Amino acid sequence: MNKNKAIYTLVGFIIAGLGFSSIILSLVGAKLSFLVWIDAWGALTGFLIKLIMILSGIVIIYLARTDFSGEEPV
Repeated sequence: MNKNKAIYTLVGFIIAGLGFSSIILSLVGAKLSFLVWIDAWGALTGFLIKLIMILSGIVIIYLARTDFSGEEPV
């Protein structure tokens, strides 16, 4: 996992960044062309999917940057 840590962190930032920028752009009426299919199910569903993208990106970043080998059992 140590050698893939940077790749997972990058993927997490990309997913979270796309979700965040998609929400910001939807506030002004613009859309990212490759994420238009998300809004096909409706505005609320699209918004929830974008929030899930942001949260999953943050979770991926957190898990990639956490060192589980140094923890002791309680």
